[in-house]
Parts: sequence; C-alpha cells; structure tokens
Amino acid sequence: MSIQSDIQSKRAALAPAAGRVADAVLANPAVVLTHTVNELAQLCNTSDPTVVRFCRSIGLSGYAQLRLAMAAELGREQSARSEVPEPGFGHDISPDASLAEIVARIRFTEVMGVEETTRNLDLGVLAGAVDLVAGAGRIGMYGVGSSEMVAGDLHHKLFRIGLNANAFATADNALMGASLMGPGDVAIAFSHGGTTGSVVEFLRLARTAGAATLLVTNAPSSPAAGQAGLCLTTMVRETPFRAGAMASRISQLAVVDCLFVAVAQRRYEQSVAALGATHQAVASLQRMRS
Repeated sequence: MSIQSDIQSKRAALAPAAGRVADAVLANPAVVLTHTVNELAQLCNTSDPTVVRFCRSIGLSGYAQLRLAMAAELGREQSARSEVPEPGFGHDISPDASLAEIVARIRFTEVMGVEETTRNLDLGVLAGAVDLVAGAGRIGMYGVGSSEMVAGDLHHKLFRIGLNANAFATADNALMGASLMGPGDVAIAFSHGGTTGSVVEFLRLARTAGAATLLVTNAPSSPAAGQAGLCLTTMVRETPFRAGAMASRISQLAVVDCLFVAVAQRRYEQSVAALGATHQAVASLQRMRS
C-alpha cells in the first residue's frame, strides 16, 4: 500500500499534533529522508513520541520503518514518472508549466490513483458488497458533487441489468428514500472525505430503517464510515490543483466498475438477457428517429 495515500486517507482522524506531522510529510514526502525524528518533530512543533505515534497510526513500527518505506516508494514513483518533468508528485502545476507537462502530470496521478485503489481493494469487502447488491430488493445511491455523478453511473449500470436501483439527486430525496428503506434493501453512498452531513445522515437513516449500508470513500475512519456496514476504500492523493472532488472521481468509478461487473457475473443469465433487451430497445428508438 502507498504510504502517502494511506496518510491521506487517515489524515482527518489524526489528533492535531499528529496531523501536523501528516501535513508536513504530504507536502514534501522527502522530508522524512532528510530529517531525523527530532528535526521533524521540531519542524512540526511537536515531540519525538508524537512522530512515533504518527508512524504507528499508519501501520508502521516507528520512524526508521517510515524512512525505509518512503525511500522505496519515492524511488518507485520516480521510475514510474520518467516522462513527467520535475518537480515530481507532491508539487503542483507551476504557472509556467507547458500543456504537455500538465497532461503528463494528470496521466501519472490518475493512473496511479486507479492502480493503488484497485491493487488495495479489500476483496472480502467487495464480495460482501456483491452479495448485498445482487440480492437487494431496492438499491438507493447518493453522493454530493462529483460523487453524485459516480452514484448516477452505478445507477445506470444496475438499472440496465434489471435491478431496482435509484440514484437520489438531492439531499431531501436521499433522506426520504433512506427512511423508506427496509430489510433486504441496500443504501450505497459515495463520499471522498466521508464528512458530508447529508451523506452521513443518508446512511444513518437507511441503517436505522433496517437496510444494509455501503460506503465508497477515501477516509475509512470518517463519520460516514461509522454509519456503513461495509466500506470500499479508494486510495487517492490530493494536491492544490487536484482537490478531493477531482482526485476521487476516477478511482470511485474504478470501484463502481469492479462492483458492477461482479454483480453482473453473479446474475449472469439475467444480466445478459437484460442487456440484450435494453440494447434492442435503444436500437429500435434510434431507427424510429432516423
């Protein structure tokens, strides 16, 4: 798992002092290689033990392991971005960057986001999500901002294979829909940071009503994750020009594709029949228009 992506996903749940360490590392990952634990602690206005606790919060034994892991990760990324002009990942687009440089950076970061997300996708959680969706009576989906588009994409896919799916376009409709769910239904929410109030409430109401709840997020320790029975985690990093809304979209869509294909496979005969019927219906309409 990428150390930088793991720090990004857990940043919101860290205490203030550990959060300052996380921010320093995310802003300049190489600081871990050039600073001792004491120097990093001073840079972040905190103590050596806090830096060590930060390391343990991301699954490492201490600062020495963080330095080794970060050195290996930065080396891999430098090799992978051989076509991306310096400065590398962690810095943003400069005012004098060429169009070719912008395209190269976007390609690198988006490919990396999909790669890290799918490589680290918990297959046990995914299998549980497939079981829920494939056998659901009703499926309600909700997301805000760019996540709304992702919810709409999954709605379209599930609708085409004959499932009773609905994507809520507004918070009012989402909360009403969640309150009307029950056992056998599934509520699916999309939230990069997991803190959007209406998303948290959507999951809470659905869960209270007896429905199963699933969240796709970059923050598995977020308030929304606390209301979700299952959580599928994306692994993406933000920069000033690639805030959560932009960085999350491609990786969320990759998770949606994995979920949809697995559900369609589970319902293979019904899916093939439904896709054939919908294709014929659209083709017939196109002939009528021509």
